[in-house]
Amino acid sequence: MRRFIVLLLVAAVNVKAFAANADEPKFNPKNLVITWEVVDNNYQNKGEALTAITITNKGKTSLPASGWKFYFNSSRNFVANAVSGNARIEPINGDLYSITPNAEFKAIKPGKSGRIDYICESPVVNFTDAIEGPYLVWDSEPNKGYAIGDFVVKPFNPTYLGLITPEIIYNQNKIIQDIPAASLQKIIPTPASYKENSGSFTITNSIAIESDPLFEGEKRYFITGIEKLLGSKLKPSASGKKVIFKKDASLGAEAYQLSITPDAITITAATPAGLFYGIQSFKTTLSAEPWAKPQSSITVPCLEVADEPRFPYRAVMLDVARNFQTKEQVLKLINLMAVYKLNVLHFHLTNDEGWRIELPSLPELTAVGSKRGHTLDSKNYLPASHGSGPDFSNTAGTGYYTKADYIEILKYANERHVMVLPEIESPGHARASIKAMDNRYTRLMAAGDKAGAERYLLRDVNDKSEYRSVQYWNDNVIDVAMPSTYNYFETVINDLVNIYKEASAPLPAIHFGGDEVPPHVWEKSPSYLALKDKNPEIKNTGDLWYYFYGKLNAMLKKRNITMSGWEEMALRKTTVDGQNTYVPNPQFVNEGMQVDVWNNVLGDGQEDLAYKLANGGYKVVLTCVTNLYFDMANYKSFDEPGYYWGAFLGIDKFYSFIPFDYFKNADVDKNGQPINRNIFTGKQRLTDYGKQNIIGLQGALWTETVKTADRMDYMVFPKLIGLAERAWAKDPAWTMEKDTTKARAMYNAEWSKFMNILGKRELPRLNYYQGGYSFRIPKPGVVLQDGKYLSNIQYPGLTIRYTTDGTEPTASSKVYDGPVDATGTVKFRAFDTKGRGGNVAEGSENNKPGI
Repeated sequence: MRRFIVLLLVAAVNVKAFAANADEPKFNPKNLVITWEVVDNNYQNKGEALTAITITNKGKTSLPASGWKFYFNSSRNFVANAVSGNARIEPINGDLYSITPNAEFKAIKPGKSGRIDYICESPVVNFTDAIEGPYLVWDSEPNKGYAIGDFVVKPFNPTYLGLITPEIIYNQNKIIQDIPAASLQKIIPTPASYKENSGSFTITNSIAIESDPLFEGEKRYFITGIEKLLGSKLKPSASGKKVIFKKDASLGAEAYQLSITPDAITITAATPAGLFYGIQSFKTTLSAEPWAKPQSSITVPCLEVADEPRFPYRAVMLDVARNFQTKEQVLKLINLMAVYKLNVLHFHLTNDEGWRIELPSLPELTAVGSKRGHTLDSKNYLPASHGSGPDFSNTAGTGYYTKADYIEILKYANERHVMVLPEIESPGHARASIKAMDNRYTRLMAAGDKAGAERYLLRDVNDKSEYRSVQYWNDNVIDVAMPSTYNYFETVINDLVNIYKEASAPLPAIHFGGDEVPPHVWEKSPSYLALKDKNPEIKNTGDLWYYFYGKLNAMLKKRNITMSGWEEMALRKTTVDGQNTYVPNPQFVNEGMQVDVWNNVLGDGQEDLAYKLANGGYKVVLTCVTNLYFDMANYKSFDEPGYYWGAFLGIDKFYSFIPFDYFKNADVDKNGQPINRNIFTGKQRLTDYGKQNIIGLQGALWTETVKTADRMDYMVFPKLIGLAERAWAKDPAWTMEKDTTKARAMYNAEWSKFMNILGKRELPRLNYYQGGYSFRIPKPGVVLQDGKYLSNIQYPGLTIRYTTDGTEPTASSKVYDGPVDATGTVKFRAFDTKGRGGNVAEGSENNKPGI
């Protein structure tokens, strides 16, 4: 009888399973391949792009004509009805869109394809303009998304204005002279005083180290590094050569002196930070060989260096909210920041699309805010963004740092004299935190705990305000009129303070964002209207700005922490001749706040904003989009990744930046076209007082287009070295030369030196530091002359290889060492010392270099 009952139960389970399977769609979305392409990049001469997605069925059953939607992400706007007449595109929220087939769409049989043509409201420039992460949702299962088999972006050869061709690259590279490696400066960023002498010092494991007790941590750091390069433990010999770490209290806080003679290496400093930077300079005198493979002895040249930084604040802003980067990748970034003497990691931990740090008091922030998948209500996790797809398996969309991870990052950074500045975006760009606290509210309300539910709520549940942010979100701004908002921030600040204390790491400032709050926010919030009735100083929603940041500043001041934020934090809206404008806000000018100013887009009217704020008394970190954004595309070409709304930005823009007069050598606008210098008429120049308020430079990596560690490396390196050069080294002579012809000649000579240093000294080492960095390898320049192709490269020292049969060059292809006959299809590609290749430059039979 017992066996019979078991059989009945098994049969019942099987019947239930069969019924469930019968309700499921029979078609497997994994059998779909979607290809995106540009059809016409100036459709109907309207400056719009006709694009298409082709859906190919690789399975054995048909994709039905209806009963499904595709969802995808895009930073662009679309015309709703498909030109092909068979589908409709609709915005959902943020960068999420849906495509719904209509009665004209036909089922796609096995082995066949269907196509949807649609209009993008602006031309396509590069491959990051493609849609991202398409996935399928069945109408019968609206809460579940299904990944497709593959998504392909079809190559496109555009002919738009400003296209950078290999011929243009060749002509740009012509000014770069090939300089013998032996005559190149051995330390970068450029020291204040540098002199090479004859002779050398040989490092072996018998060297002895003498150190002032102040530098005990740096001594351990030095020994660990040297032993790795030698491949053996140090065994100091009484008769051996010495490394000496000396204290000199008269030197500046980050200054050092480095002396290398045949008998000793001596580094002198007043502080551990200064001594550490002396060690970094010593490290850059080494060749790539010991980094590639341990050497029993290492020879370094004799030299004398006296050095200190130009700016005290030398930063990299890393956004891990839009797309996540692992702890290991963050440590690799910190390591290279330290090598090049950058001292602040501005850690952008939160945004609309993600919350990335575990705070013990508010576990919902990561339980909800660190996950992205298919959802239309964001009750338990966030929706797909930036191509993260329908589930949590995408590690760029889903992930966070545990408390232990973050403490490890802090300790690693602290050892390398890098301060980690946490950014908690507010009040805008805060959707992840808002939805996380909504989840908490719903859970506690269901448990009958109304007071607990409302304690950290970040939006008025009865707010009917309608707005749309720059990134198209309609629900991403914290309601700063609610008392619960300040309960939340007190808790966040306390948890951050405790984490930093546990890590024994400094927390001199916290960054609270402040940028891009859209119009019409809070207008219909009952909390705002109630606060306005009680507080006569609040006359409109604009006044909430000062109310909010005043309260946050008070929270920080009682903890001896400085308020930091984006430029909007320091601005007050007013009007001039009836037109809206912004001026430095006098309310906060004496509060010691620090502002990062990004907006100097050439031609948009705010070119002098950083100088206005510095002249007005604010401490300013230049984070100028025209010169210091890592995520901007290098130049205008389909195969170069990145955004380009603010500028096209190669390493030359970092290197050529003049902090105190960035108008001086601005040459092209945000579209890459020659600039009209009339845009600077009437703009504020930096006063001598204002110069004292420029405390540093910051390179910024926003990660909407950065999905992997390799892409992060590509966008950041070696641009980071250009940032370090401008942040540490004094202004070169060409920045002060008034004769433009002389200034250009001086610049070209220094640019050649810098490119040779990168190509022959720095990049070979970057191949091996911390396992190697996937830095950007530039496309070769190619020009046709007298029936032959000539090629050159931006970084002398890289190897150009080519093929003549139309195939892609590999690390074993012929080495370019002179002109190549222009017969057939010739392709050129540069390679580093590890055999990694960059983008391909092509010459074609019609004798016109292509892209």
